Amino acid sequence: MEFKDGHTVGIDLGTTFSAIAILDEEGNPYAIPNDEDQEETPSLILLAESGHVVVGPSRQRAALEKSENVVERVKRFMGSTDYKRTFDGHDITPEFLSALILKKLKQDAEKRIGRISNAVITVPYYFNDARRKATQDAGRIAGLNVIDIINEPTAATLTYAWHRNELGRVGGEAARPRLALVYDLGGGTFDVTVVKYTPTHFQVLATDGDVQLGGIDWTDRLLNYVAEEFRSRHGIDPRESEQTVQVLRNDCDLAKIALSDQLKVSLVCRHGGKSHSVTVTRELFEELTADLLQRTLDTTELVIEEAHLKPEQLDAIVLVGGSTLMPKVPAMLEQVTGHKPYRGISPHTAVAQGAAIHAAILEAKYRGERSELAEKVRRYLQNIRQDNVNSHGLGIAVTVPGTNKTINHVMIPRNTRLPVEVTQTFETKEANQVRVHVKVIEGEAPDPEACSLIGDCRIYDLPPGLPKGSPIEVTYAYGTDGRVHVRARDKTGGKEASIEIQRRGGLNEAQIDAYTALASQYLVE
Repeated sequence: MEFKDGHTVGIDLGTTFSAIAILDEEGNPYAIPNDEDQEETPSLILLAESGHVVVGPSRQRAALEKSENVVERVKRFMGSTDYKRTFDGHDITPEFLSALILKKLKQDAEKRIGRISNAVITVPYYFNDARRKATQDAGRIAGLNVIDIINEPTAATLTYAWHRNELGRVGGEAARPRLALVYDLGGGTFDVTVVKYTPTHFQVLATDGDVQLGGIDWTDRLLNYVAEEFRSRHGIDPRESEQTVQVLRNDCDLAKIALSDQLKVSLVCRHGGKSHSVTVTRELFEELTADLLQRTLDTTELVIEEAHLKPEQLDAIVLVGGSTLMPKVPAMLEQVTGHKPYRGISPHTAVAQGAAIHAAILEAKYRGERSELAEKVRRYLQNIRQDNVNSHGLGIAVTVPGTNKTINHVMIPRNTRLPVEVTQTFETKEANQVRVHVKVIEGEAPDPEACSLIGDCRIYDLPPGLPKGSPIEVTYAYGTDGRVHVRARDKTGGKEASIEIQRRGGLNEAQIDAYTALASQYLVE
């Protein structure tokens, strides 16, 4: 693992807010404030005329801009090849836009601590390979040496253990294995993960989530309710105006936050020269969003079941993400698990702090420097080990005998402990078959079309005259580094082929270089 000269930080690249953190001289993680003295930077971007870029404006300021100039929720599009946007004459991607956010975090933090070169960036556990590579590419475009991508629940657990003074300690009560459920409801993504840990060993038992569920969906429910009330009153729909939606979304976001402390709020919607005031109680808001909360509960119960646990066996419920501040969230979790959720860490910055701890662990193991901080960290962090599971199943497209129907045969189910290697034998589907095509699929849906094709492995020149049903041995190996190796072997003639699945899609090296040069042209405010 190669480190460049300069500080190493941890970054939580979020859907609605992002944060950057580092360890202080005593080895304690802290979030580095931005130029506005805030520990979080809004993941909002204004792309104005003449190549003017503003990252992290308040929603109030963004609401004053033309809607086509405002970019938000970029994280939801990471890894997507369908995202289309043009700025300053250039086609731009989610990686480039995310890089602008990272560049803002980096340059603001450098004014306080000096040069930053290396970074650990967090992602939802449920991010697939394409999304993870997109995140890594965004870091490179921003001028960061991305030494690792770490899962958000793992980062949060590191912060939790550190806060309880358990991290790296040996012996005593702290050495007893503990079970923590990390419930991470951020602005745009949701994860729930069960982690078994000791002070020196972190093992993910099960995980699941939804990259299309987060606090912004609660905000949108409130927005739609107010818009419908306005339409009932005046006969026109304020959602027809993107500018009105921008303003209303900001007001609804503030109202949602206020309802965590207040029992009711008033919202005023103005559109087409008319206005209407709507009062929303906390009870009404919770009714409007009950199905969203239920979706998180369904996932939580599934993950506990897949970890082969009962709720009462858990030692802690750790809440991460600003949306967990909604009172109904901890109340629901306490009712279901019997445990009062832990509130000792910041739901806003815990993930960034955990990324900084992970970065320090990697430095202690691989950087080799002998600074005072490095020695402190090395003494109690260098022996920490982390074991993960795969968040998506890996399968192979096979034809059902006697039919032309193709199904996804899962070779490695999700939540399998890594590393893992699985070998199974299949059969040729035709007589005199001269080649075999192994389609490597990510996902567990029976229909391959509902999954993602992540790679191909082909054997050519099979022995002549092979009868139908000749055995073909296929091996899938999934490493702790996230790399997938596939081997296929004709058991009759011994012909073999193998590949290492590289992360598909996204940017190539030339595109990354081009976007890096482009990003350097813009002064990010």
